[in-house]
Amino acid sequence: MPSILLTAPAAEPLSLDEAKAFLRVEHDAEDETIAALVAGARIHIEAQTRRALITQAWRLTLDRWPDDGRLTVRPAPLRELTAARVYDFNNVAHAIDLQAFVSDMAASALSFVPWAMPAPGRLAAGIELDVTLGYGDVASDVPEPLRQAIRLLTAHWYDNRGVSGPATVLPATVSALIAPYRMLSL
Repeated sequence: MPSILLTAPAAEPLSLDEAKAFLRVEHDAEDETIAALVAGARIHIEAQTRRALITQAWRLTLDRWPDDGRLTVRPAPLRELTAARVYDFNNVAHAIDLQAFVSDMAASALSFVPWAMPAPGRLAAGIELDVTLGYGDVASDVPEPLRQAIRLLTAHWYDNRGVSGPATVLPATVSALIAPYRMLSL
């Protein structure tokens, strides 16, 4: 199930001032570099854990409804289903009543009665679900171990700029911090 980012997070889980304090940088000459490293670290942690840290809007596309009536939403955590539509044979979108879905926030899943859903008319990406994902709108909503992983990864990349080889490997401390949050697929 492809996931498409519609709206990026409005903020980072780590502010520029927090990152500079952690790095012990007191000048402003490298603010752009540090901000880019923080954003890159967030994106990397999100990819490794399959989680959206700060609130984001995504579109999920499906070819058909799952037979068991349950759809696991990735990236997680699911906050809200905001729109659902099915495309007919003429490629016209038809809205689906959101009351047809039950959101399971703890499992980051949507449940529905599969036989009651309209079948898509187009063969590929005939179903679109727009969802809001993430822990919240501000940095303090993000679990502290994930914020610490961003700090450590930002520092690692800052200290090893331009280095290839072992410095490009994810530090063990970062791996350990994000391990409980990883969502693996089978």
